[in-house]
Amino acid sequence: MIKHCVFLSLAKPDDFSVLEEPMRLLEGLSADLPGMLDFGHGPNRDFENKTSSYQYGFVVTFADREASLAYEKHPVHQKAGELLIAACKGGYDGILVADIEAG
Repeated sequence: MIKHCVFLSLAKPDDFSVLEEPMRLLEGLSADLPGMLDFGHGPNRDFENKTSSYQYGFVVTFADREASLAYEKHPVHQKAGELLIAACKGGYDGILVADIEAG
């Protein structure tokens, strides 16, 4: 199982409206992609005061690497990615991604 964790440092930190379309697009992928098991997103509460520069994030759970590769190549994911890059501080550099292999 792969947990695809994405953290966003927004160019306008208080404007989550720019995330509505990409989150809707990514959420809709779960119906189209076998092996995409779960999608969740929301504001970063930063309870440990370690990640205040990342205001928002999402986590996708994949059954395996094959499913995550299908997600990466999917045109809806690529469109959502373009929107997220445009919304983040420094573009691509404003996005932190961690892929966790979970048991």
